[in-house]
Amino acid sequence: MAMLRPTKHSHPDRTVINVALRLLVRLKRQRLDGYDDLRKFAKKSVEGGEVLFLPALNFLFLMGLIDYRPKIDSIEYVGPNEAI
Repeated sequence: MAMLRPTKHSHPDRTVINVALRLLVRLKRQRLDGYDDLRKFAKKSVEGGEVLFLPALNFLFLMGLIDYRPKIDSIEYVGPNEAI
């Protein structure tokens, strides 16, 4: 169940915000990462990450932090270079 606002029933590690943060940390470190590699990372690092992956990417894109490069099928970090 993908959500942005937690409830008393939601596990903090299984939210869109958590997956987005993990993806963002990885992208800030590598600057560019393949779509499939990021998807596998989300699936491996968070239970239910395969379901939360696309909503997390959409959230980061709407925040203006990432961009998709279709020619190389990769996600690039384009946000400000501040510490998280």
